[in-house]
Amino acid sequence: MLFLPTAKENEIQEVVFQKRAKFKTTDITSVEISTKEAQAVASLGGGVETLLKSLPSVNSNAELSSQYMVRGGSYDENLIYINDIELYRPFLVRNSLQEGMSIINPDMVSTINFSAGGFEPRYGDKMSSALNIYYRQPEKFELSGEASLIGGRLSAGFASKDKKFTGIISGRYRNTNLVLNTLNEDTDFNPRYFDLQSYLNYQFNDKWSVSFLGYLAKNDYEMVPKKKEVDFGSLLQPLRLTVFYNGQEDDQYKNMMGTVSVNFKPSKKWQLTLDNFAYQNREREYYSIASGYILEAFDENGNPTAGYDAGGQIDHARNDLLVRVVGSQFRTKFSPDINTDVEVGAKFERETIKDFTNEWQFIDSIGYSNPRDFVIPGQLDASSLNLNYYIAGQNNITPTRISAYAQFSKKFYWGDNRIFVNGGARVQNWSFNKETLFSPRAQIAIKPNWDMDMLFKLAAGVYYQAPFYKEIKDLTGAFNPDIRAQKSYQVILSNDYEFQIGDSQRKPFKLTTEAYYKKMENLIPYYLDNVRTRYSGKNNAEGYAYGIDARLFGQFVPGVDSWISASYARVYESIEGMGYIPRPTDQRFRFTMFYQDYMPKFPSMRVNLTLTYGSGLPSGTPVLFDANGLPDYLAAYRYQKTLPAYKRVDIGLTKVFIDQKDNKASGDFWRNFKELTLGVQIFNAFNINNTIANQWISDVNSTPHIYYPVPVRLTGRFFNVTLGFKL
Repeated sequence: MLFLPTAKENEIQEVVFQKRAKFKTTDITSVEISTKEAQAVASLGGGVETLLKSLPSVNSNAELSSQYMVRGGSYDENLIYINDIELYRPFLVRNSLQEGMSIINPDMVSTINFSAGGFEPRYGDKMSSALNIYYRQPEKFELSGEASLIGGRLSAGFASKDKKFTGIISGRYRNTNLVLNTLNEDTDFNPRYFDLQSYLNYQFNDKWSVSFLGYLAKNDYEMVPKKKEVDFGSLLQPLRLTVFYNGQEDDQYKNMMGTVSVNFKPSKKWQLTLDNFAYQNREREYYSIASGYILEAFDENGNPTAGYDAGGQIDHARNDLLVRVVGSQFRTKFSPDINTDVEVGAKFERETIKDFTNEWQFIDSIGYSNPRDFVIPGQLDASSLNLNYYIAGQNNITPTRISAYAQFSKKFYWGDNRIFVNGGARVQNWSFNKETLFSPRAQIAIKPNWDMDMLFKLAAGVYYQAPFYKEIKDLTGAFNPDIRAQKSYQVILSNDYEFQIGDSQRKPFKLTTEAYYKKMENLIPYYLDNVRTRYSGKNNAEGYAYGIDARLFGQFVPGVDSWISASYARVYESIEGMGYIPRPTDQRFRFTMFYQDYMPKFPSMRVNLTLTYGSGLPSGTPVLFDANGLPDYLAAYRYQKTLPAYKRVDIGLTKVFIDQKDNKASGDFWRNFKELTLGVQIFNAFNINNTIANQWISDVNSTPHIYYPVPVRLTGRFFNVTLGFKL
C-alpha cells in the first residue's frame, strides 16, 4: 500500500508596525506626508516642499524656492523620485526669485515618503535625503482647478469603464510679479512659469501593464532693476547703501522628461518593471547690469556723516547649458511571504552635458578697479585693470553611468518583540572620472512588547554624493576629470512613541526623536550665493555633522493633523587642513509648526498656519579671486558673518461652500461640484524683513579693504485670494 504524505499548512502571521500605505515602503527611516495637507497648506512654491520644510531635519530660508537643505547638506544632496524615476532640478538658478513652481504637482500625488538620511539601497548615491512621490490613478472622470492672484492650475482625470485605461493630466501657470513687488526696491519683474504633466496607465491583464509619465516645464524670468536702498549696520553705526541700475536680466529654463514603464507581475510573489526614460534640461542665463552705488553712514538724526565708498559695478553673463540623460532601469521584487522582500535593480544612463560659460564682474571703487595691489600713498599706481572675477569655459562631455543595487527586507518575531531588518548595497561607476562606488546600507527596527507603544530604529551606511555637473565644474569654468565622489559615514538612532491624550475624547499623538552623526571625506567646498551652490571643483576638505531632531505629530484638534518640530544641528568642514569652521549650511537651531483648525460652530471655516524660526546661517563672501585672477579657496576663513534669524508665519483661511460631508450641494447646477472653496492666504503675516544672503561691498579707503555685508532681503507681506473647485 502506498502512503501519501499529509500536506501540512503553515500560516504565516503578518508583522505590522503601522498602517500600510497604498504603496508599501520598506524604508524604516521614511516619513509619510499627507497629500491632503500638501494641497491645503499656504505655499508660494509648492505644497509638498512647504510641508517638508516643516520637518525638523529640513532647512530652507527662502520662501520662493522649492529647494531645501537636510541635516547640514547642500541643496544638491537630495534625491527626488516620482514613481521611482529620479528627477533633476535646474542647475543655473542663482536666487529664489528666478525659481518657478515645484516640479511636484500636489493635485496628482497619492503618496509621499521622505527620508532625511540612512535610506535604503534602492535609492541613489546622494548624501542627505530621499523624497519618493507616487502619482495616483483616477477611478472615474474628475476635473479640478484653482485660480488665484499669482496663477492657477487645472487637472483632469479619467478612467475607462473597465478601469483598464486611466490617466491624469494637469497644467499650471504662475506669475509672482505681485509677490516680488513687496521687495523694498524699484525693479520691474516679469517672471512667468508654466508646466504640463501627465500620467497614463493601461492594464492589459492581471499580469501586464504599461504607464507613461511626462512633464514639460518652461520658466522665463525677466528683470529690469532701477534703484535700491538698503539700511543696515547697527544703532551705533547705521549705514545705507544706495544703488542705481541700468540693464536687464533675461533667463530661461526649459525642462522636459518622458518615461515609459512596463510592469510584469507573473504571480503575487514576483514583480518586474522596466523603465525607459529621457530627460532634457535647456538653460540660458543672460544678464548685463551696470550699477552705481554709494555707501554712507548717518548720525542719530538721520544726517549723513561719512561716505565710505562710491563706485560702480558691471555684472555680465552669457551662460548656456544643455543636459540630456537617456537610459533604462530594470527593477525586480520577490516576496516569498508577506513579511519578506528581496529587491534587485540595475540602471544604465547616457549623459550629455554641454556647458558654455562666460561670466564676469567688474568693480570700480573711487576710480580704481577692485581687486588691485596695494600702493604706498604718494606713489604712482601702475596696477592693471582687473576684473573682480572671470569665469569662462566650453565643456562638452558624454559619459555613461551604470548603477545597481540589491536589498533584503524581513519582518519577524523575536520572542514577543517584533523585529524588522533591511540591508543591502549599491554600486555605481561613472566613465567621466572612472570611479566605482560601493555603498553598503543597513536598517533595523525593534518594537518591544511593552505597555508603552514604542519603536526603536537604527540605520547606518556609507553614502556618496556622486558628482554631476555642479560638482565637476571648478571656479575657472572648466570640468575637472579628477574629481572624486564626496563620501559620508552615517549613523541614525531614532525612537517613535505613540500615545493618546484626553479623557472623554482620546487624541492620538506620536513623538519621534532622532539623533545622527555624519563623518565626511573628500568634500568639495562650496559657496552659497543666494540659493546657488558654487563648488570649488576640488576634493580638498573633510568634515562632520551631528544633531538631534524631535517632532510631535497628532490631532491637536479632532479630525485634522498638526505637528511641531524642533532640531539642533551643527556641520563643520576643514579646507586644506586649515581647521574646522561652520559650513554655509550650518543652521544650529530650528523650530517649525504646522497647525490646522476649524471653528466648531462653523466647520466650513478652516485655517492652517505654518510658523518657522531658524537661527541664521553663516554667510561668507562669494567666490573671491586674487589680483592674478586665481580663485581664493580660503576666503571663507577671512570673511564670516552670520545672517539674522529667519522668522516667518504663513496663514491660509478657507471657506468651504461645497464638500461631500456637511456641505452637500443642492440645485441642478451646483450638484455637479464635488468641492467648492474660497481661500485667503497671508504670506509673511508679520511682514518680517528676512535676509537670505549678503552682498559684500568693499571700502577701498581702508588698508586692507574692509568688506561690508549688505543684506539681501526677502519678500514682505502679501495677500493672495484663491478659488478652488472639484467636479
